Amino acid sequence: MMTPADHLPPAALSASTDSSNHSGVSWAAIFAGAAGAAALSMILVVLGFGLGFSAISPWADKGVSATTLGVSTVIWLTFTQIVASGMGGYLAGRLRVKWANMHGDEVYFRDTAHGFLAWAVASLVTAMLVLGSVGSAIGGGVQAGASVASGAAVAAGSSANDNASDPYGYFVDMLFRDNRPVAVSDDAAHAVVTRIFARTVSNDGQLAGEDRAYLAQLVSQRTNLTQAQAEQRVDQVYGQALKSVEDAEMAARQAADTAKKVAAATALWTFVALLCGAFFASFAATFGGRSRDAVVWHERDRTRTHTPTSIR
Repeated sequence: MMTPADHLPPAALSASTDSSNHSGVSWAAIFAGAAGAAALSMILVVLGFGLGFSAISPWADKGVSATTLGVSTVIWLTFTQIVASGMGGYLAGRLRVKWANMHGDEVYFRDTAHGFLAWAVASLVTAMLVLGSVGSAIGGGVQAGASVASGAAVAAGSSANDNASDPYGYFVDMLFRDNRPVAVSDDAAHAVVTRIFARTVSNDGQLAGEDRAYLAQLVSQRTNLTQAQAEQRVDQVYGQALKSVEDAEMAARQAADTAKKVAAATALWTFVALLCGAFFASFAATFGGRSRDAVVWHERDRTRTHTPTSIR
């Protein structure tokens, strides 16, 4: 009994057997396309960095705004993915082997898979070489959102460090408080005031009555103010210090919120750009595969025609 394969010519039968016994993945073409895509992506990203740095300025009212820079970065990242991935996919499809006697749908699927694999390899390489800054931005945003520095630590960092190194300094000062005029150096008085302010701010923010009276006494000893005037100055200065701490805490929270938003936007738009790259790499590979299959090979006739010589 004869099979359909028996009706095929020997060359077609050999090509069909070779296609069915070998893998449908041309890894050489995939790695070639991935190398081209990664190299072009790196070049375009470096060019984008150069354009971005030339557009910004440390001076006020100079250069582009942060919003414009962010939108331009997203557009350039998407453009880079489309161009680089498209070229890599086209190379992977164009450089593959020719699958003889295979259904068109299978060829289309394999070309799409080659483009996708070339994009995947190029993305992994590019992520390790170029996109480390994106990961740093995301990690910084997550870290900033997880822990926000307290107002006391932001506005009075040195005093917070003093409290951490000497947690009993405030109570030791209370042991030696005296209502009589005592000759205390300015440095010692400043240290006492700093510890009182730091402890009060880090607790409930309300200055205790005995602390207020003692601070007014220290101020009165070093100025020409009366006790009542010194207490008014203590209230005024402490109110300013407390407002400064609250403003610093609010600024820290706003900075953390901004960092989280930037990190989220960066991750989302990077995801969109990568999806665009995967699509265009797979799409371009089909064009490369069609161009590869359209190539007609011309074999040169190596036989020589010998002209018979006349016999004399």
